Order: sequence, then C-alpha cells, then structure tokens
Amino acid sequence: MATPEPNEGLERLYRETGWTLRQFAQEINRLGTERGTPLRYREPSVHQWLKGHKPREDVRPLILEALARRLRRPVTAGEAGLPPAAGDQQADHPSTVEGLLDLGRQDMDPSRRSILGVGLFSVALTIPNWPDVIGRMQAVQKGHVQRIGMTDVQTVAAMTERISDLDDQFGGRTARPMAAAFLVNTAAPYLRAEAPADVRKAMMGAVSDLCYLTGYMAVDEGLHGLAQRYYLKALELAGASEDHLTFCTTLRGMSVQAVDMGHGAEAMRLADAAAAASPKAGPRMRAFLAGQQAHAAAQTGARVAARAYLREAEVAMEKAESQSKAFGSYDPSSLLYHTSQVRFVLGDVAGSIAAMQQSDNIRQSVYRRARVRHRCTLAERQLDLGHLEAACQTWTLALDDYPSLQSGRADERIKTMHSRIRPYLRNHAARDLFEKARLVTPAELLPR
Repeated sequence: MATPEPNEGLERLYRETGWTLRQFAQEINRLGTERGTPLRYREPSVHQWLKGHKPREDVRPLILEALARRLRRPVTAGEAGLPPAAGDQQADHPSTVEGLLDLGRQDMDPSRRSILGVGLFSVALTIPNWPDVIGRMQAVQKGHVQRIGMTDVQTVAAMTERISDLDDQFGGRTARPMAAAFLVNTAAPYLRAEAPADVRKAMMGAVSDLCYLTGYMAVDEGLHGLAQRYYLKALELAGASEDHLTFCTTLRGMSVQAVDMGHGAEAMRLADAAAAASPKAGPRMRAFLAGQQAHAAAQTGARVAARAYLREAEVAMEKAESQSKAFGSYDPSSLLYHTSQVRFVLGDVAGSIAAMQQSDNIRQSVYRRARVRHRCTLAERQLDLGHLEAACQTWTLALDDYPSLQSGRADERIKTMHSRIRPYLRNHAARDLFEKARLVTPAELLPR
C-alpha cells in the first residue's frame, strides 16, 4: 500500500489553532460526546491524520467543527484536505421548498431518527441577513398542484398554534413528529400552489413560523444540528415573506440554543442580529430581545452590558404590561427567568434563586415543561447554597409534572437531580425525593 501524502491543509489549520496533539484529540472526543457518540481518540490518531491517513467519515464533521470553533470561522472539508461527507448539507444547495421537504421527510421516518440525532451544532453556521433574503426565494413560484387562499394560511397558523400548545404542555418528543408530518404533507406543498401575491406572502410567513417551532422542538429533544437546519429554513421563508417578527424570533431562538450550550460569543452575535433586524420593535418585543441579549452578554463576561440590557428589558416590560397581552410566551415570568440567569452567571446565586422563585410563582400553568425545567434549575441552585430540604421540596414539585412530559431538556434536569441528590440519601427529605423519583424516571436515566 502506498504511503499517503501529508495532509497540508489539515496541518496548516492545526498550526493555526495553537493546539497540542492531545488538545486536538480531546476536543474531538468532547464533540463526540456532545453529538451523543462518545469517542476515545488520543495523540497518535491526530498524528496519523496529519500524515495523510483519512479519518473515519463520521468523525470528519467533528474535525471541521472543532477547527471552526477554535478559529471562529467556517472550515470546509476541502480546506482541511478531507473529502466531503455524502449528503453534506453544506455541499448541497437545494431550493428552499425541496430542502424543507427533504428535511421533513427524514424527520418523519423513525428509521432515520438515529441519523438525524448525530447532527452537530455548528458555531460557524452562515446566517442570512435580512436584506439578503427579503423578497426572494428560488422555489416559491407558481406550481401545478392547486390554488390556495387565506383560509389555507389560517389552517397552517392554527395548526402551528395547536402544536405549540402541545409542546408547552407535553414536550417536543410528543409534538415534533406531528409538526414534521404536517410540514411535508400540507404546508410545504402549499408553497408550490397557485395563489395571489398576498396569499403567497402570508403562506410563506405561516410556514416560516411552523419551521421555527419545529426547530425549537428539535432543541428540546437535544437534536441541535437538526434544529439549526429548521431554523435556517424559517429564516429563508421569513425573509421571503418580509416577516420581520418570525425572522427576529428565529434569530433569538438560535441565540437561546447557543447560550444554553455554552457558546456565549455565538449567542451574543445571534441576539444582536435579532435586535438589529427589528429596528421598530414595540416594548414587549424589545423586552423579548433585550432579555436574551442580557443573558448572552453575561455568559461572555460583559457584566456592564448584561446589566444594561437587563434594565432595558425591565423598562420595556413595564411599558408593555400597561399596553397589550404577552408576546408569545414572553411575559414578566420569562423576564424574571432571564434576570435569574444573568445573576447566576455573574455570581449572585442567592439573587438568582430569588428571581427564579418569583418567576415560578407567576408562571402560567400551561407552561408545564418550563415549570419542570426551571424548578429543577432552582433546586440545583438551592443545593449549591446548602439548602438541602428546600431543594428537595422544589424537586418534588418538579416531579409532580415530569411524568406528563416527553422532553429531552426535562430529562437532562431529572438526570442531574439523581446525581446531585445521591450523596445526601441519609437525609429524610432526600431519601423521600429519591424514592419518588425512581418511580417516575425512565430506566435509562437512572444512575448505573
């Protein structure tokens, strides 16, 4: 067998990172765990890649993402001297409708779930700007299936609202397959149908909102690469329909995804982009955007900016509460959640607990998943301060709602609860909590 040529492209990028071979291998392993496919690479493997030996196909995306995160820019397979993966979404450029149909069909198929699940969150994702997408979209053109009207637009909007209600109450795993099926069988075909200009525009906006919701539910399931793909479709459609609201909401949703995964700089970039794309936002929308900017700024260590954004959000919310109903689910409870997150990141654990308790007290009962997740977070912070029995009480309240949910994010919080409470099982309250939790926790989440 011929000796391979050294991979000069990968070598050049490796030198640019400043990593050691061990650090490169550790980052690949960390990304493998993030993707749900733990790896155990060490220095010799990286050395072999640099010498020209091809890494496994399923590892190549991890190498590109590791380099992109370190260098803070997109890194292509060609630049790294690697062959592109089959069906690489960055290598193919399907039209918006074709891409949406393909994405939805894969998502509907249970046999494809494991493949979708290994999609990796990308910090170097190219986000379209509002001027780049407004008023244009390749595939939204007159089709030959049928003619649609405003009643069809209302159908898509109503279905999106119903699915959103199910998501809030029962979690993303329950509602997302329904959303994917509706996208493929009804919503996406509408985009090809004959329609007057105003109907076509409204339909693109309605389908954009449905794409955003489906992406949000993919985040809830922990399918972060899949979520980004839905979010990008939402941005394309929102721009094409001149729907500023969904465009900004989607960018903000992408920021929430990034900040929850610990990518503060990317979260800040996306939060700022959302704010910039909504120059005429009303007070409630401004609170919705500034609250997320505050959280992202805190995670980047920008303490002054975080507090300034939080104050801006509070002032905007005060104005909004005197004028109109909540924007989506963003209300004073949501803002208090952001207040709690900012305080916690900035080191004020007690203050974060107080804000989270206020948020829990006024949260509407329909938001069951948020109630479980945030109560678990509250309990973790109470335990951080040594308030064991208060933490057990809060976790017990979370367990009351947990059996009704199919949510990856809620599962993670319950899994964390089991690991946090185990050292305290001699305490009566901790023991009672542990016994109750064992009865309602899926076996795969229980500690081994």
